[in-house]
Amino acid sequence: MDTQNSAAIESAERELVITRIFDAPRELVFKAWTDPAHLVHWFGPRGFSLPSCKLDSRPAGNWRCCMLSPEGREHWVRGTFREIVEPERLVFSWAHENPNGTLEHETLVAVTLVDLGGKTKLTLRHAIFESIPARDEHHNGWTSSLERLAEYLAVI
Repeated sequence: MDTQNSAAIESAERELVITRIFDAPRELVFKAWTDPAHLVHWFGPRGFSLPSCKLDSRPAGNWRCCMLSPEGREHWVRGTFREIVEPERLVFSWAHENPNGTLEHETLVAVTLVDLGGKTKLTLRHAIFESIPARDEHHNGWTSSLERLAEYLAVI
């Protein structure tokens, strides 16, 4: 295998792709991603809360949120919106913020929403992680968050 193919396979292994269908209209799912009043109800793994969330939902706008673990540990994440096409696509950078304010490895998240006649197919791509264990940790977090999103959408 040549070096270029090897690098492409390694990159693909460090990419996370999750697809899920929500029983909610695309416009509402999009708003749940871009309005902090909705985001605080579902963003973060089960058991986490979102005591702080600021979004400037426009291209080049920044976002920053604090996910609080059940044990009381703060997990700050932030980034910049790279692309917003309402109600079908969001692309934003993602980085964990250390207590001293420095950022860890930056990744890119792309959320695509497809209208299925009142339901919404969401595809989330998050890449490129530093390692496969980092990808797997985020897979667990995103899966839990999306479960919470489905529950939230069912009651609003």
